[in-house]
Amino acid sequence: MDKKMDPQHLDLQTFARAGLALSGEAALADWPRLAFEQHGQEPAAGAVNWHLQGRVVAQAGAADQIWLDLRATVPLPMQCQRCLTMVMEDVCAERSFRFVADEATAAALDDESEEDILVLSRDFDALALVEDELILALPLVPLHAVCPEVLPTSVADPEFEAASERPNPFGVLAGLKTGVSK
Repeated sequence: MDKKMDPQHLDLQTFARAGLALSGEAALADWPRLAFEQHGQEPAAGAVNWHLQGRVVAQAGAADQIWLDLRATVPLPMQCQRCLTMVMEDVCAERSFRFVADEATAAALDDESEEDILVLSRDFDALALVEDELILALPLVPLHAVCPEVLPTSVADPEFEAASERPNPFGVLAGLKTGVSK
């Protein structure tokens, strides 16, 4: 495979200037940090689908900007935080990244820009970026729209009620104290 077309060793400038695109599909097991987020130990049947598109944006009086557009999706089994059973979440990430020459430029632009700024590289691991973006797109609190199991709605606890019927130990001490003073 040509080095500029390997998504784990992507020459971003060449990729973007040629307006190239890459797409792929891989098993969730091939994405260990993302697979760690799934509910249960069974490997998920879903696959990560991803698409990368390089582009150049011309700037009047300045150097052209290198951009990478990313789209990725994965169905991921997660734990519902309401009923604690498995809920299938469709995780989607869609972002565009502008690349600059060095870390200093990226740090300076990052504070003043709403764009996602990264440093240009001739050996860029785009699949690691795909995994990062999918992890960032995970729901904070995965929930079923309607849980499959009926959840208990009562807050009464029979053991608590039985405990409140026992004599108060301080009441017994108060009785002893009044008996001693007589």
